[in-house]
Amino acid sequence: MRIDTKCIQSGYTPKNGEARILPIYQSTTFKYESTEQMGRLFDLEEDGYFYTRLANPTNDAVAAKIADLEGGVAGMLTSSGQSACFYSIFNICEAGDHFVCSTSIYGGTYNLFSVTMKKLGIDVTFVDPDAPAEEIAAAFRPNTKALFGETIANPALVVLDIEKFAKVAHDHGVPLIVDNTFATPINCRPIEWGADIVVHSTTKYMDGHATSVGGAIVDSGNFDWEAHADKFPGLTTPDESYHGVVYTERFGKAAYITKATATLMRDLGSIPSPHNSFLLNLGLETLALRMRKHCENAQKVAEFLSKNDKVSWVSFSGLEGDKYHDLAKKYMPNGSCGVISFGVKGGRESAVKFMDSLKLAAIVTHVADARTSVLHPASHTHRQMNDEELKAAGVTPDLIRFSVGIEDADDIIEDIENALRAAQ
Repeated sequence: MRIDTKCIQSGYTPKNGEARILPIYQSTTFKYESTEQMGRLFDLEEDGYFYTRLANPTNDAVAAKIADLEGGVAGMLTSSGQSACFYSIFNICEAGDHFVCSTSIYGGTYNLFSVTMKKLGIDVTFVDPDAPAEEIAAAFRPNTKALFGETIANPALVVLDIEKFAKVAHDHGVPLIVDNTFATPINCRPIEWGADIVVHSTTKYMDGHATSVGGAIVDSGNFDWEAHADKFPGLTTPDESYHGVVYTERFGKAAYITKATATLMRDLGSIPSPHNSFLLNLGLETLALRMRKHCENAQKVAEFLSKNDKVSWVSFSGLEGDKYHDLAKKYMPNGSCGVISFGVKGGRESAVKFMDSLKLAAIVTHVADARTSVLHPASHTHRQMNDEELKAAGVTPDLIRFSVGIEDADDIIEDIENALRAAQ
């Protein structure tokens, strides 16, 4: 099936007489006739459902759809994008381990990696995503277990050179983990370019309506954990909490995602409610349609901003003069996303006046849903960073993150034009 069809058809196929629309299995538990059968479920010897914290039919159907959209072998839903990012690393790292990460990532993820995970004994080194491969490779250590980046960085809109990052990761025997939230699998499928694990904040374009917080992890099934068994003992040696099961031996290509579900979700939770997954599925059904409109509108808005004398700079890969235009054409030939970063002349003070003067666009923490929204990252999502860290992340004091919705583009532009006039 082509990707537009997968948005509708993947994940759930009803049998004769069953509900045509994915049902909400709003139940914590599932009944069985025999003690032996439930025991086999607990031992990972049989597939099935017994407790929603580990698995639920609604959640699993949506995870399977996202995995199919990304071209992976299996997926897992989490209660937030932050949970997905945390689990993606924690599934293969433990105290004393290290990973490498692009500096250009979402502020919440930066804080998770640089502060919270260090408290767990997991260290991180941040690298400039535009640096040569040799410079990125120099950050690796003997205990490095992963390389992490964002397809399109939030909010700097840096486009990741996925093939470069994949080669560096694989040369060092570790997986590349890519956050594909902004591009979505409609516009970019990182696995096709060498990524091994893909994560999402499904809260954004996938949900598309700002109704449900959620996350997802997709396992490509391509990384050979056994070839680097000494680096990943959690996957390649017996897990005593499951009677000595070795995930790579028992589950093959789905070893990584099975371990994440069987151990991290079991012990830490962060499962989405089946109702939220149901709402996410409704969003996924229109994802392909919405992404085209987001990109079309964003292109028009970016072109307007680039010609406006009250705007000091514009960052949007769809513009021919943009630094990342060529990379975007390579990895996202059909469009990138609906988010634009730009600066208003007059710096931070003018940026605040501009935002406060908008009528259609709303000042909200959210980004990437049907409604046009705006945020000042230095004051909001990235306010925990100092000036040096902001600079490394590509966040300047005047940067405005503008998420172009699917309203009429002329109305969005008129709103911007009026606010720019009021800000001067």
